[in-house]
Amino acid sequence: MTPLAFIHDLTWADLPDDVRDRISLHLLDLIGVAAGGLGTDLSHIIRAHAAAQFGGARPLLFDGRGASASGVALAAGMTIDALDSHDGYNPTKGHLGCPVLPALLALAPADLSGPEALTALCMAYEFGARAAVAQHGTVSDYHTSGSWGAVAAAAIGARLLRLDAAQTRHALGIAEYHGPRSQMMRCIDHPTMVKDGSGWGAMAGVSAALLARDGFTGAPAITVEEAPDYWEDLGQTWIVPRQYFKPWPVCRWAQAPVEAVLALRAAHDLTSDDVAQLEVWSFHEATRLATRRPETTEAAQYSTSFPCAVAMVHGEIAPEHIMGAALQDRDVLRLSDAMTFHEDADANEMFPRERIARVRLTLHNGRQVESGWARPKWDWQDAPSAQDISAKFHALADPVLGHVRAREIEQAVAELASGRWSRLAGLLSAAPQHALSAE
Repeated sequence: MTPLAFIHDLTWADLPDDVRDRISLHLLDLIGVAAGGLGTDLSHIIRAHAAAQFGGARPLLFDGRGASASGVALAAGMTIDALDSHDGYNPTKGHLGCPVLPALLALAPADLSGPEALTALCMAYEFGARAAVAQHGTVSDYHTSGSWGAVAAAAIGARLLRLDAAQTRHALGIAEYHGPRSQMMRCIDHPTMVKDGSGWGAMAGVSAALLARDGFTGAPAITVEEAPDYWEDLGQTWIVPRQYFKPWPVCRWAQAPVEAVLALRAAHDLTSDDVAQLEVWSFHEATRLATRRPETTEAAQYSTSFPCAVAMVHGEIAPEHIMGAALQDRDVLRLSDAMTFHEDADANEMFPRERIARVRLTLHNGRQVESGWARPKWDWQDAPSAQDISAKFHALADPVLGHVRAREIEQAVAELASGRWSRLAGLLSAAPQHALSAE
């Protein structure tokens, strides 16, 4: 199936059972992450910006105000990205769901069926994965998810708007040309609210589809039309089941060291008071996450030392551990300052297919304990169960939305394959009943 045909012709019946099951879990997970991100300064600012500068009546995610379709996509993408706990795909070095769900939220027609909504979302994951790998394989600089995410968002926009083949070509080309070619390592070295560019990519992709509908031209999309080797297995090899989920709301690159720390903590019955020093061996990019004393949640999320210290102190990493007053936790800061990084050649060779790390702890009594090579939890080869994702969803959503509304959302997602999109969309539009304060 050609890329353009795949955008418009893929049906719910075409999807294997495991793909159908997994896409619903990804949807629930993304909604939970969005709820968890609502209280950040980033989300407060971007939602206010979208309401003020992108006038329109389409409902903003979990806000109560309205904006244009492009504004809805921008605010939703950046709110999901505000809490670095969303899904990803190792070969893309980034995140597929974050830019494409906002496009669905922005452009879904009122009469959209549940199966069609899930099929469109699945199509965009599959399309975006190949656009991403094509870009990484043909462009030397390492760009954020928003760059190729714009193309994926344009693809789902073209499907939802029912563009013809020529318009779809132009939508993809506009999105690729105007998508944010933002440098990922720049944000790693200087963590700020720009994050992974996903919100900007969603906005660019939605705008591209709307422009193409109105006659604006922009074809071709080079990654789609001039990189055929990356598209040969489209509709045959399914990428959705190869996504990872995140148990912790921090950069995926830091999660292998976190798992190693947690394993040592449990195996040797340690507390943070026992530990004098931490050493981490991992790949280059993980060692670049070097903010030891973050002053913002963005810096805490793009750190290796701080999350490892949080894991040693608390035995987990929850959103409240990486924002607000928790950034001044003395025990966490002591251990974060006490971490040493080592770049490992084998780990470099395996990246981005796998992200591995090992850890050595030096205790105050002089004893040293070492982990083996650890991998992040919930990678696609060891995927979480539906119960795991449900528990994560409620841990993020219940404190913000309340358990009753969160349960209604979960039920609406579970019934989407035989229901209507409008029911879920209504639950996602209203603001939380209680006020949310920024971090």
